[in-house]
Amino acid sequence: MSGEATSVIDRPAGRRRSDRVVGAGRATQEVVDQAIAVSRSDRPLLIAGPEGVGKKHVARAIHDWSNRKNAPFVVVSCTAVSDTLLGREIFGCSESAHPSLPEEYAGALMRAAGGTLLIEAIDRLPASVCEQLLKTIADGRFQREGDGASAPLRTRLMATVRDTSERSPFGDLPHHVIRIGRLTERREDILPLAAHFLGLFAEELAVKPVGFTADARNALLGEEWPGNVRELAERVRQAIKLSGGGAISAEALLLAADGEHVPSFKEAKRAFETRYVTGLLRRCGGNISRAARLAKKDRKDFYDVIRRTGVDPAEFR
Repeated sequence: MSGEATSVIDRPAGRRRSDRVVGAGRATQEVVDQAIAVSRSDRPLLIAGPEGVGKKHVARAIHDWSNRKNAPFVVVSCTAVSDTLLGREIFGCSESAHPSLPEEYAGALMRAAGGTLLIEAIDRLPASVCEQLLKTIADGRFQREGDGASAPLRTRLMATVRDTSERSPFGDLPHHVIRIGRLTERREDILPLAAHFLGLFAEELAVKPVGFTADARNALLGEEWPGNVRELAERVRQAIKLSGGGAISAEALLLAADGEHVPSFKEAKRAFETRYVTGLLRRCGGNISRAARLAKKDRKDFYDVIRRTGVDPAEFR
């Protein structure tokens, strides 16, 4: 899904800043165009792509762009719920249907009524539950476990898989498919995404975002990002803490541009301590006691950290 760079895509999906769909390449624009188109449909949707590319984020955006936006958006992860309870989690159950969990339970289909249910890693769904789900879609009705009565299906179904090399979990039922490529296949998105996360996390951490140094931008573009967008977001979050409010370097991102020295763990730790201490002392006007309280450390222990870094608190008074 690579393509020529276009203008930066920064499309709000919901009210929160974190809901924005951000990118700059043709591949991302194509995903956004598809997402807008399928938001007007009630057919099931399959979103395929490697871990960390933002499949759930796109699903949430589609929900927020649809006429279901004021109704619930419910997520069920097939990797977070045991196989024996996935049927209960999705369809619900009547009282005493499960001896170990004897209470009546409203499943995700009922909780998401009028809205959207996203089933993550649907390829991990047990065959019997998947068959029941397909029947539900085809009939437009579902039954709770242990209950003979049925209820109308009022939920838009979405699901995620890592790839579509095998047969779609929705089988022959009419459904939409959106594929999202790895971050390295759409490098035009890396810097806009990094800037987006910088603004987002800086706001959360109550620091003023400065930007990225030239070596940081080069390193961001040169990295392989095996964890995709999720890894990029976490690197930026941690780099903000390491930088102490200054411009973010490749070192703070724990990256190195081509030909540059990769810091050892000890060097990276010392760099973190120096930036962290400098940022805190600047914020506290050199007051060690206040800085220690913010760091949630004993004053003596925090003073030992200051001595290790060689930072002089008097410079900030």
